Amino acid sequence: MHSFNAVPRESKTVQVFLGLGSNMGDRRHNLEWALHSLSQKMGIGQVSSVYDTAPVGNTAQARFLNLVCEADIYLTPTELLAFIEEIEMDMGRQPGPPNSPRPIDIDILFYDNQIINTPELIIPHPRLTERAFVLVPLAEIAPAFIHPAIGKTISEMLLDLKVSVDEVVKWENKRGETCSK
Repeated sequence: MHSFNAVPRESKTVQVFLGLGSNMGDRRHNLEWALHSLSQKMGIGQVSSVYDTAPVGNTAQARFLNLVCEADIYLTPTELLAFIEEIEMDMGRQPGPPNSPRPIDIDILFYDNQIINTPELIIPHPRLTERAFVLVPLAEIAPAFIHPAIGKTISEMLLDLKVSVDEVVKWENKRGETCSK
């Protein structure tokens, strides 16, 4: 288990859930580096297991490693988005079409219990309820969290999922040990 510390600020924190994914380069290292980078401005709490998943949308690319983390932050949603985009660029993500390969992808799944719908940002994540690669790790760390727009828990949304969860498999490294969080 890693220890992550947030940069202290005098203000009230909010709970967020972030989805992280990587399918380029050393995928596990990319996830670890992204968590380390995120910890510079937030307190990382629970982190799910790492899951090996099939790509969605553009299936002609490498498989992903995905995880979900919970964090306490002082940033506004807009500040959080800018911080995430900065991390993604620093890690080599290039602008491109949706669902293209990337060293890191960080999505804001939930920002407290807020519902935000602006041209720049939609929270809760609009495709969250359709994605096994998000719901499986999210159910691992926050099964009772209630989606503020639909009123269902993560566990209930996972049961309602219309796609198979068979392609969401706990990832193991070459030594056969489950990846550490």
